[in-house]
Amino acid sequence: MPPTGSDPARMNRKKGDKGFESPRPYKLTHQVVCINNINFQRKSVVGFVELTVFPTVANLNRIKLNSKQCRIYRVRINDLEAAFIYNDPTLEVCHSESKQRNLNYFSNAYAAAVSAVDPDAGNGELCIKVPSELWKHVDELKVLKIHINFSLDQPKGGLHFVVPSVEGSMAERGAHVFSCGYQNSTRFWFPCVDSYSELCTWKLEFTVDAAMVAVSNGDLVETVYTHDMRKKTFHYMLTIPTSASNISLAIGPFEILVDPYMHEVTHFCLPQLLPLLKHTTSYLHEVFEFYEEILTCRYPYSCFKTVFIDEAYVEVAAYASMSIFSTNLLHSATIIDETPLTRRRLAQSLAQQFFGCFISRMSWSDEWVLKGISGYIYGLWMKKTFGVNEYRHWIKEELDKIVAYELKTGGVLLHPIFGGGKEKDNPASHLHFSIKHPHTLSWEYYTMFQCKAHLVMRLIENRISMEFMLQVFNKLLSLASTASSQKFQSHMWSQMLVSTSGFLKSISNVSGKDIQPLIKQWVDQSGVVKFYGSFAFNRKRNVLELEIKQDYTSPGTQKYVGPLKVTVQELDGSFNHTLQIEENSLKHDIPCHSKSRRNKKKKIPLMNGEEVDMDLSAMDADSPLLWIRTDPDMAVLRKVEFEQADFMWQYQLRYERDVVAQQEAISALEKFPTPASRLALTDILEQEQCFYRVRMSACFCLAKIANSMVSTWTGPPAMKSLFTRMFCCKTCPNIVKTNNFMSFQSYFLQKTMPVAMALLRDVHNLCPKEVLTFILDLIKYNDNRKNKFSDNYYRAEMIDALANSVTPAVSVNNEVRTLDNLNPDVRLILEEITRFLNMEKLLPSYRHTITVSCLRAIRVLQKNGHVPSDPSLFKSYAEYGHFVDIRIAALEAVVDYTKVDRSYEELQWLLNMIQNDPVPYVRHKILNMLTKNPPFTKSMESPLCNEALVDQLWKLMNSGTSHDWRLRCGAVDLYFTLFGLSRPSCLPLPELGLVLNLKEKKAVLNPTIIPEAIAGNQEAAVNPSSHAQLVGFQNPFSSSQDEEEIDMDTVHDSQAFISHHLNMLERPSTPGLSKYRPANSRSALIPQHSAGCDGTPTTKPQWNMELPRKGTGKEQPPLELGVHAAAAAPLAVFSAEPAPSRHGDHHHHHHHDHKKKKKKHKHRHKHKRRRDARERARAPAPSPAGGSGRPARSPSLSD
Repeated sequence: MPPTGSDPARMNRKKGDKGFESPRPYKLTHQVVCINNINFQRKSVVGFVELTVFPTVANLNRIKLNSKQCRIYRVRINDLEAAFIYNDPTLEVCHSESKQRNLNYFSNAYAAAVSAVDPDAGNGELCIKVPSELWKHVDELKVLKIHINFSLDQPKGGLHFVVPSVEGSMAERGAHVFSCGYQNSTRFWFPCVDSYSELCTWKLEFTVDAAMVAVSNGDLVETVYTHDMRKKTFHYMLTIPTSASNISLAIGPFEILVDPYMHEVTHFCLPQLLPLLKHTTSYLHEVFEFYEEILTCRYPYSCFKTVFIDEAYVEVAAYASMSIFSTNLLHSATIIDETPLTRRRLAQSLAQQFFGCFISRMSWSDEWVLKGISGYIYGLWMKKTFGVNEYRHWIKEELDKIVAYELKTGGVLLHPIFGGGKEKDNPASHLHFSIKHPHTLSWEYYTMFQCKAHLVMRLIENRISMEFMLQVFNKLLSLASTASSQKFQSHMWSQMLVSTSGFLKSISNVSGKDIQPLIKQWVDQSGVVKFYGSFAFNRKRNVLELEIKQDYTSPGTQKYVGPLKVTVQELDGSFNHTLQIEENSLKHDIPCHSKSRRNKKKKIPLMNGEEVDMDLSAMDADSPLLWIRTDPDMAVLRKVEFEQADFMWQYQLRYERDVVAQQEAISALEKFPTPASRLALTDILEQEQCFYRVRMSACFCLAKIANSMVSTWTGPPAMKSLFTRMFCCKTCPNIVKTNNFMSFQSYFLQKTMPVAMALLRDVHNLCPKEVLTFILDLIKYNDNRKNKFSDNYYRAEMIDALANSVTPAVSVNNEVRTLDNLNPDVRLILEEITRFLNMEKLLPSYRHTITVSCLRAIRVLQKNGHVPSDPSLFKSYAEYGHFVDIRIAALEAVVDYTKVDRSYEELQWLLNMIQNDPVPYVRHKILNMLTKNPPFTKSMESPLCNEALVDQLWKLMNSGTSHDWRLRCGAVDLYFTLFGLSRPSCLPLPELGLVLNLKEKKAVLNPTIIPEAIAGNQEAAVNPSSHAQLVGFQNPFSSSQDEEEIDMDTVHDSQAFISHHLNMLERPSTPGLSKYRPANSRSALIPQHSAGCDGTPTTKPQWNMELPRKGTGKEQPPLELGVHAAAAAPLAVFSAEPAPSRHGDHHHHHHHDHKKKKKKHKHRHKHKRRRDARERARAPAPSPAGGSGRPARSPSLSD
């Protein structure tokens, strides 16, 4: 790889045709993972990996790999012992002594820590030194085999153990373990190159108890029993080059089902769930057929495995040739509501097998292409399976979501490109996290990112046609499958990586169209478009004068220039017009076709060719316009607010055949509570052929209109007579017919109507008595005996209806609520809820839907003052052991209680659960719910906001969540919601601890601060009142220390690189007590929490060969540590290279012992060069950096 000095992330952008340029100085071709012991009791794993690596440059003398929380025992390269250093700056982002508490500072530090170990920048946590005996071998670019023995004890992320505490052996208990994580998280469970762009072939071996099954990627070659028949080893081979990030594992006493339609597909589930598994997966072969047909390409792997496990991290996770699903997706044939959801999950995971697993990405900035293509083909599957209405409804839903999110947060950028050295280096400065790296992203941002990606693919399809789109996908797949079969030409494998530029080149080659403006608009910049439309009809000219304004100044918006389609429905038919939206044009004249004649006999032709009779009495006599729609095809990512008369919305609802138009009309009619609107909505409810989701929305709209018209409303409550006519007995109208859910359309309507009716209010703002009686009767006479489907969702909705009918309690002279003086209506509701909850204990419903609804209803009663507000019921339901949906519902109630009652105790209980709950998903959800419904926000005063809470949350995101990216980003989101970006207002003002001397580029410690001896813990580094502390000095020589200088120019390893990224002026403290520094004087005092040791205090990590040999013997005075240590062992080998431009002058004290200094690897860290220049420009202040391998001179004492 020639030393080009350009940032690898941008390489593929400039010369996409040249193929992939690796940021690593070697090529990985094959990796063996062997786990030979898994202990469910101790939750531990022991094994080794072997990586086959070809150097791509001469003088490669250190190799960086990724590994987190694994304890490394020994490393051998070609059977020679190799020294290594382990340094993971993400374990503790800001040093524990630091008194900094602002989020800006944290986000910069976190982004820098993640980059410092990012494999896509050629970095890693594990740095291995190539033994000198192999240097000649390396110079000839011959193969290296790196063998690493490791173990994992009680992993907190990456691998999740589920061990139910019941009787029996592990297999009888259903104990299982599976890999999980967000983006590239494989480094959490074995050492690897954890990058989506480093592909290799795999051999995977797992030794497990004879009663267990190990499921992993690729083909199962053989299963070998041990002599005593108590264990067996599963051997898997994956011959298709795959990145480590797409490797997965699931081990448990699984029941195995070979798919009856496709024998190469196997399904696995936990014991006793086989019947559900059979039903749930019976549909999967149709998804295969669909994708293979549209992509005109075979499924890329030789087999496919689905594994359903408990306590899933996400509902569906796709890995090479296997997907891991939540066991809660399994269902029987009697369940209606879950079926489409589960099928959608299966289809999603399969789409990601093609784009995401088989075809991987070059760099993080190309992620949108994979997420976009897999989301887009999943959309095509949805259109074919559930029909165009469902598909268009889904697109509208996704569009509304992304528009709302971008307007709230200021934008989602699909293709972040990071230039070198400029101040505008952060393309998303409006966010409280960095978007340079997936691991720093908020989870919500990432979900929205995926949503935007597939919508943009749809825009590209609008531009180049679906046929060309599918040809592009086929081309990508066929190139990749050709490359994947080249066993010995690993340089060909980069054809399996997709990049933005390669994808765009493919599009222009296939379609011949230039989509650059579209990409510039939606991919290279963030923001959505906001249109405001209104019109006037000019009768003289017979012209429709349309005015379209844009708001492009609010956050999250952008200016749109280009075509915009407007559809006008006139008396003579429907006409499409394409307007050019220019820089400043607002008014557009559209000629009308029909003179406004009133030919009573003539039918009116609609968009779809249908001709209908309309009652035209409502419309304006002068104008031929029935309704107008802006951008009906959703060809722009936009929000449209269009003004037209109420009768136009009513016509649009009744006669427009597009579900999106009907949804728009329904939401517009909420503002027009008139008898005509009421009639239009009721007609829609009665129309059998109308899309069920539109009818469901109409129910809620009708309830709102009825409440606005409460004084003039005539007849029975809204929807009651309709419901009676559709679902009740002819002879006895207050008794509902026995359930028959054969027609899903009417089933969804039947369970939605009562929920909407319960929202009706009378003149006194109470729920009308007859509505409540009606709902209670529905519950009382519910009979499901003859129904072939389960009614658990229906019954749950009836409880939701009861909850909707509750109104705030009116207390007479402050009497205390007791069960005796309950409002009689509320008593009836409470009795029903109690009865349902007790029934659930005896006969639980599917997914405990009824318990979930009951818990929500109880919280509603509490909030409305009918029953005493008390979280203890919810806390007992939230305990580990209950079904996850119940726990989430209960936790939601506790979160709400914390907010309403400002309870510090409950907040502490929740935070404790975030730290200690066994289920990662639950911990993530609590953070998520607290962020969405916070106990207080940055803009309000609250008794809950105090210094202890700030410290607690800071500690949580700083070091408490280092094992789970998603959790850490969730903690950052919560911190931002509560305290904002700057220093929390409840903290006292800091005292300035460092005096900065900018002229001489040094910082001097404020002489008023006297350091104290460090007392065995890491917290009390220095006198607590002071804001700064010393750089790792102990008492013996602290007296002489008035001035302490910090050298500016010798900063170059991960830790240094982090401090450098921070604005030093904000940071009076220095991370000198870095956990990772092998300073021997300190190791006696402070337990070395090296990442691998998982917090076991050992003075010297005895597994690391490098430390004992360091020349930091006790006899040496620690002050001279720098030079001596460098002489005794080439520390410099482990420092990130200094920029070649200035490596000659001030690094003379740490040349390698071997005389290789001439070829001082220019090839690696090319990107460091630019960064160094940038850093010097950026930080005139000192950059102290604790870290393992830096020439130990930088924080030197100047006495």
